[in-house]
Amino acid sequence: MTEHTPQNDNAATDDNGKVVSKLLFVVVGMFAFGFALVPIYEVFCDITGLNGKTADEAIVLTEDAHIDTSREVTVEFIASLNANMPWEFEPVTKAVKVHPGQSMKVDYIARNTAGHAIIGNAVPSVSPGQAAAYFLKTECFCFTEQKLESAEEKTMPVIFVVDPELPEDVNTLTLSYTFFVKPGTETVSMAQY
Repeated sequence: MTEHTPQNDNAATDDNGKVVSKLLFVVVGMFAFGFALVPIYEVFCDITGLNGKTADEAIVLTEDAHIDTSREVTVEFIASLNANMPWEFEPVTKAVKVHPGQSMKVDYIARNTAGHAIIGNAVPSVSPGQAAAYFLKTECFCFTEQKLESAEEKTMPVIFVVDPELPEDVNTLTLSYTFFVKPGTETVSMAQY
């Protein structure tokens, strides 16, 4: 049986303090790592092309763009809305066949069903994710905010090119847009515009 002495109490207090310090360090480290995950994930997706992220700026095509007429790629179009978005949103065309290198225009239609103006942002993605780097947009409604008045309907074009360097085993791409309400405009009345 050990004897209770002030020295044993001091040693136990020192040990407890070390454990608490280490646990606090781990908690702070985990918190910082959680904040760092978003930018790390963005960089990882940009490098690998995973997650289907496409460029958020228009590309400029050169006059000597090569069109690979020996190959056709099917591009499918999907539209969805965030749960808080009071719009109707759909592609005019569900799918097209294109030759890599060929410029193609498709339209989406959005209609505001709310009783007030809404500003929305469209977030695109392409699947399979590794093909996102080969889906090049020259014009897209996703590059800017879209404002629709109450009951307004708008046709929004997307002009794109599938890069001829698209891997041969990829024959179908799916372009998906999800519209989100711009924060702060959910309950804006038309009188404020």
